[in-house]
Amino acid sequence: MNLYKMNYILFDGPARTALLPFTYTRPVADIRIGILTIREKWEKYLGSTTTTLTEEYLSDKYPMVELEENVMVNASYLPNENLVAIVTNLKSNQAVFKGDAVIAFFTNDSQEEVDFDQYEIIEFDGDCLTVEHTWDIFAKNDAAIREDFALLTEDRISQPISKTINVISPENIFIEEGAKMEFVTLNASTGPIYIGKNAEIMEGSVIRGPFALCEEAQVKLATKVYGATTVGPHCRIGGEINNSVLFGYSNKGHDGFLGNSVLGEWCNIGADSNNSNLKNNYEEVKLWSFETESFAKTGLQFCGLMMGDHSKCGINTMFNTGTVVGVNANIFGSGFPRNFVPSFSWGGASGFVTYQTNKAFEVAKIVMYRRHVEFSDQDKAILEHVFEVSKKWRNE
Repeated sequence: MNLYKMNYILFDGPARTALLPFTYTRPVADIRIGILTIREKWEKYLGSTTTTLTEEYLSDKYPMVELEENVMVNASYLPNENLVAIVTNLKSNQAVFKGDAVIAFFTNDSQEEVDFDQYEIIEFDGDCLTVEHTWDIFAKNDAAIREDFALLTEDRISQPISKTINVISPENIFIEEGAKMEFVTLNASTGPIYIGKNAEIMEGSVIRGPFALCEEAQVKLATKVYGATTVGPHCRIGGEINNSVLFGYSNKGHDGFLGNSVLGEWCNIGADSNNSNLKNNYEEVKLWSFETESFAKTGLQFCGLMMGDHSKCGINTMFNTGTVVGVNANIFGSGFPRNFVPSFSWGGASGFVTYQTNKAFEVAKIVMYRRHVEFSDQDKAILEHVFEVSKKWRNE
């Protein structure tokens, strides 16, 4: 019996810059879409742990383990059975491409460089989900939840649904151990509903699938959720949410609207804050692009807020359609702030100053400590790097 296991390394690929501000603080592989992160999906399919090839400043926290033989996988490509079958059968000097884009390739540690002209190219002509723009995270979340739901629930039995729950299409609902909910409405006729381990939905909430509530996350009293929405581990949501993704440890705990949006980790949305997800003239939404350093077309009519890790906004904050907020920004005051808020900005519609790292890190420490997570030296070093590289956007 062959017990040899291939070593899989997920690499950021060319989409990394287009996925800022979320990839300022994590590799592409650790973006959450659907129920799981991209890394968790690959590891589940491969039956193997993975490591990461990413930016140098992230590699302390997300190291790469290279063995004699490795398969490198482009983390922008989400796994499915067909793609995984090809990737797991790769041999020396073989690579999988889709058009001009490399999905995966075999390497030896002795290789000085990878020259695809010397490789046997296998063309992948099947379908698979890709995450190549920030807005893909919410726009493709419907399909991603459905795929993850099938993957996680296959041959498993859900916890029973309480008799107090108003339920439509119970066969599309899966409840993990320890989840708590009573007197809520779950409509899974529009897509599957996944309730994670020890998660809670409080009374009076109305939820339409596709919906994923991850481990230890919480839906507050009388919350309204439209699919396709993902609430990552340890998040808190309230008010009205539509087609949005919260990565983890983020709060939008009060009334107010969040739609067609993505929040990273450790974000906090103040009470009665709202984002616009549709322009008054119904035109296509443009979003700030870190690649072109200008506003780029999304091809979408609905697009809300993209908020990087550790960013916060005060009560009654209003965000324009298609607003991009960097990492560790603190936004408050009346009026609409501009629709690109650089990392480490402090202020609002009346203007911004630099949010100094010593102040920002004090807050991060307190916020993370409350959830029993350490603000590590690695975290600090990553955020210090982000502070430096984002200087050019701030008027310093």
